[in-house]
Amino acid sequence: MNIAILLAHPWFGTWAAALIAVVVALLAHRLGGMLLLRITRPAPVLHTIVRKARAPAEVVLPLLALQPVWLAAPDALRWIDSVRHLNGLLLIAATTWLVVRIIAGFAQGILDRHPVDVADNMSARRIHTQTRVLSRTAMTLVVVMGAAMLLMTFPGARQVGASLLASAGVIGLIAGLAAKPVFSNLIAGLQIALTQPIRLDDVLIIEGEWGRVEEIAGTYVVLRIWDERRLIIPLQYFIEKPFQNWTRNNAQITGSVFFHVDYGMPLAPLRKELERIVHAAPQWDQRFVNLVVTEATERTMQIRVLCTAASSGQAWDLRCIVREGLIDFMQREFPQFLPRLRIEGDGGAPPRDTPSPA
Repeated sequence: MNIAILLAHPWFGTWAAALIAVVVALLAHRLGGMLLLRITRPAPVLHTIVRKARAPAEVVLPLLALQPVWLAAPDALRWIDSVRHLNGLLLIAATTWLVVRIIAGFAQGILDRHPVDVADNMSARRIHTQTRVLSRTAMTLVVVMGAAMLLMTFPGARQVGASLLASAGVIGLIAGLAAKPVFSNLIAGLQIALTQPIRLDDVLIIEGEWGRVEEIAGTYVVLRIWDERRLIIPLQYFIEKPFQNWTRNNAQITGSVFFHVDYGMPLAPLRKELERIVHAAPQWDQRFVNLVVTEATERTMQIRVLCTAASSGQAWDLRCIVREGLIDFMQREFPQFLPRLRIEGDGGAPPRDTPSPA
């Protein structure tokens, strides 16, 4: 008797078809996923996309299979319109999730093919920067489009949108001004990805701070400063204001060290000691080193030392080694020529304004 009542229920045929559609979709997902994983194994990028897309595809395929079932159901069924609408909403959300995961998988596959933990990682850092910025921008656009499609399925939301458009004078102006920083940073992100004034792990000098680019997000850049602080900078900053990039074309850099010494200091011993210090330093890349007098003041002469290194970090260490080594050499061998204030009288007479001995 219960079976007869169940068979006579208006929803029985529709629910039976829905159950069959879900089972077939899940079976197709399992078999298709295993087949695609095996086929794409020689192609790392496609293989990563398949792995990233498996979870959302397990939701999309059943919802996609249910869509024709609900459309074929009689319109006289109770709540059928609500079921169709709910399935459409879930399908849009799941499809948005699937597309986002496909983009993430493609980006991850590209990043895996170009590791940055190698000696010459300039090209890899360029690819990482472009991939991360473009993929995050694309995912943001996909989410925005998915949310817009969800809202468009509600008649009330469409009416609200029409009302806002009809009275869009002041409201549109305010919204535009409020959204300007967001869109400016998104556009700046695209410019950075294409022109690449900065890349991941680049060494920058911004607002007087020295640091490395740790992360390039959709609207900001994280600069890891030498003392482990983090400086958060909007992307628009790199389009509108000047900054220093020490690793724009290559990581090699010339470091400078300045000294002020007395005029009596002989330069030949200093040059000889400099060569000894630099040749013994593992940070020196053997490209260039010299010592010259760059300025003469009324009390001291300024000495500049130039020495090259393969990276900015090694250049910093080399500068410290040179500075400490030359100061120690002068303190040990020529302490009388360290900078000091001297007052001398003419012809051996006591200096002016100095009282004579009694």
